[in-house]
Amino acid sequence: MAIKFQYNKTSLQQIEKNLKMRQRTLPIIKNKETALRLEVKKSKAEAEALEQKLQSQIGGYESMYALWGEFDTSLVSLKDVQLDVKKVAGVRVPVLLNIELDVKPFGLFSAPKWYFDGINLLQGLAKTAVEREFVLAKLGLLDHARRKTTQKVNLFEKVQIPGFQEAIRKIKRFMEDEENLSKSSQKILKSLQEARARKEEESL
Repeated sequence: MAIKFQYNKTSLQQIEKNLKMRQRTLPIIKNKETALRLEVKKSKAEAEALEQKLQSQIGGYESMYALWGEFDTSLVSLKDVQLDVKKVAGVRVPVLLNIELDVKPFGLFSAPKWYFDGINLLQGLAKTAVEREFVLAKLGLLDHARRKTTQKVNLFEKVQIPGFQEAIRKIKRFMEDEENLSKSSQKILKSLQEARARKEEESL
């Protein structure tokens, strides 16, 4: 990205202002990037732990596979999911507050004894699956924000700050050259005037 500028004082002041602003902002953006990296790492670990938990619960479900044909799966359903939103490293993410499941009444004496275990297993599966979905949604939001922040850090650090510094150098060099040229021409003009004055004196 080429920095547009003109070889004058106004342009120099504007570029210096832009450079200072980016130099002040860069450490803040870097801190945000570090915080987001940590949060992404935490969320990944959380998602992996929930995935493992879910797989082990599915394993428990499969161990009772022969009995599930008799089980009424409509007994357990998801009633409500309560959530909130909080800021994590400046990013708004969903937070799971509570998962409410609905268990329909069933005949305690007519149903097999293992029904209670089946209901508990299904409740556990449903809760873990919902928790995992929330963690994955949070991870997606945090990772997206982390990538955007990294892009901004790279833009400031590798493109804009060096670009502004180079533009300042060029403008200052040009202005110095212009000043030296002006001084040199003034000296030449002065020596010409002095020579003319001497000639005039000699002709008198």
